[in-house]
Amino acid sequence: MRQVYRLTLRGLYHMKRGLVSLKETATHLELLAEAADWVVGADGELVVVWHLDEAEYDGRVDALESAERAEGVDYDHAAIIEGAEADAREFADSVLSEIGIEPQIEVVVGSEKTRAQRVLDAARDHDCDHVFIVGSARSPTGKAVFGDFAQRVVLNFDGYTTLTTE
Repeated sequence: MRQVYRLTLRGLYHMKRGLVSLKETATHLELLAEAADWVVGADGELVVVWHLDEAEYDGRVDALESAERAEGVDYDHAAIIEGAEADAREFADSVLSEIGIEPQIEVVVGSEKTRAQRVLDAARDHDCDHVFIVGSARSPTGKAVFGDFAQRVVLNFDGYTTLTTE
């Protein structure tokens, strides 16, 4: 097993399990590719956290209930999460399938306000030592503040963080 170390201010670092927080954007796809490079180099594992906004979730619930009424069939609401997992897998596979990484996928539903806590909870639950996130782009005067989501993750995650901005 090849071990890759990164020299940081805290000393040498070897990643065992990374978590990448994803939405369906080109910037998130680029971040996923960077996370994949780390995982391959470190012979580690990858967890993908896929964000399903509450409004999008509610829209999927409405569509499912409409289908239930039209078809007279009761669908399991777990199908909404399964559908989101399939979306996440398809998005992640566009980068990861070529290099043979099979990530664990976790779908989280919530508002933008709860997104950081959900990422932190998933990182803790999966025993991740590195988190890859995308923050909001800021004006030159606001560059010291990454944005509410990114700032919360960076300040509260007890591990290494790779941050890029949109």
